[in-house]
Amino acid sequence: MNIQLNRWRILIASAIINICVGAIYAFSIFALPLTKVFDVTMPDIMMAFTINAAISPIPMILGGKLVDKGGARKAIFIGGAMFGIGFILSGLATAPWMLYITYGVITGIGQGIVYSSTIGNSVKLFPDKRGLAAGIVTAGYGGGTIVIAPIANALISGQGVQPALIMLGAVFLVIILSLGLLVRPALAGYAPEGWTPPAAGAAKGGVNVQWHEMIKKPLFYVIACLFLIGALSGMMVTANASVIGQKMFGLSAAAAALYVSLYSLSNCIGRVFWGAVSDKIGRVKCLLMIYLVIAAMMLTIALSTSIAGFAVAIAGIGLCFGGTMGIFPSIVGEKFGMKYYGVNYGVTFIGYSGAAFFGPRIAGKVAAANDGMFTNAFYIALVISLVGFALTFVYKAMDKQQPPQPEVTQAA
Repeated sequence: MNIQLNRWRILIASAIINICVGAIYAFSIFALPLTKVFDVTMPDIMMAFTINAAISPIPMILGGKLVDKGGARKAIFIGGAMFGIGFILSGLATAPWMLYITYGVITGIGQGIVYSSTIGNSVKLFPDKRGLAAGIVTAGYGGGTIVIAPIANALISGQGVQPALIMLGAVFLVIILSLGLLVRPALAGYAPEGWTPPAAGAAKGGVNVQWHEMIKKPLFYVIACLFLIGALSGMMVTANASVIGQKMFGLSAAAAALYVSLYSLSNCIGRVFWGAVSDKIGRVKCLLMIYLVIAAMMLTIALSTSIAGFAVAIAGIGLCFGGTMGIFPSIVGEKFGMKYYGVNYGVTFIGYSGAAFFGPRIAGKVAAANDGMFTNAFYIALVISLVGFALTFVYKAMDKQQPPQPEVTQAA
């Protein structure tokens, strides 16, 4: 099969697959009905989602390893099967601890394997448009909630929450495995027609570094920290957007849900927009712009008393969170090479995992200490984003000082 003629088809198939696994972030739709089914508290149910988020770097690395060995399709089949079956088993659970295993572990591992394999393979297929490709394929993941949430709501209203989980799991199985048949792995050294790869050593991305060598480099830790900072504000809002709208801006639950959808849409658009822009003006300039916009939006939401200010702020934060997710896959490939990209990105993804862990907790604890108001949390995020702005200059300086290195060969 000629990948040259079909890489766009593979990219679109991968993006649709990611819409399915992006449904993981629609868990809040299922959470409240599940508390009634099991007669437990919301924290008891949300622990399933916490476990899912906590294990994310592990399946990312597993999926990346398969991609690096030319097994992108195999990874999608394995991960997709686990994801769909995890949803089905979640619908058959009879106690919260079973959800921790089915939704937390099985679905979580499947989702991570699929996500890392679709990103890794897509970035390898588009060495000339890495930012755009990463943006499109991750936009599917970010847009999963937009597509799945209304469908899940309708199924829950008509059939109940457990039958909804079972039906969605079956549909996910069919879609992911079917579209997985369209995926072909990127061949080693693949270059699209009309594009000339940069000479080895002319750019740092010409060097292929394995993960155990990558983690010895100070540049890796700066990149991981930049990833964490860029995603932190987004995760603070992701977990609390509805509550912020209701508590601070007087919105009804239904109206707040519309603004949550606005945030999700902005997140989705931001991945494609910033990814494409970074291909044109460079990753560093985009990072600097993203951190400044985050700071401005955090100041806006902290000072605003109007719904318009809330809308502008969450749209801006969503765009920048999406941009972070769209740019860093390209940065990892360019700085540490494409040969071991899958595993390397999985390891670097610990930056996102840190944001997923700390972001909601910072916002929640600050709000709890201030009568439910998030204003001080916004100021904390503002300061952290300015730290990211400053750290980007450190990253730029360190990258310039990186000497060309011989390629690290694969260990037996």
